[in-house]
Amino acid sequence: MNKVNPIAVKILNKEFQVSCPPGSEEQLFEAAHYLDQKIREIRKNGRVIGIERMTIMAALNIAHELLASRHEKDADLQSLNEQIERLQNKIDQALIDETIPEKSPSHSF
Repeated sequence: MNKVNPIAVKILNKEFQVSCPPGSEEQLFEAAHYLDQKIREIRKNGRVIGIERMTIMAALNIAHELLASRHEKDADLQSLNEQIERLQNKIDQALIDETIPEKSPSHSF
């Protein structure tokens, strides 16, 4: 059974206890810091009022970044697969060309 530890993180100077699997503490602190920065950016812009709304906007922005990153990786993977397919076709063609015996010029007498 995986044991989880309660870890304290600070977001907007408020402490929250979060369950965290052993070995994942650094990732949790990094995520909390990132979320804190995003909420602070929204608060600094002053267009959104209320902690709840700022938090939702930050979550939406982070979700958008994640999805954009996934789409970019998917596009990169598709491009890589296309390159591999082109190279495989070239290799296949080279092997076919190599196995076809060359015709020697025939001499008619």
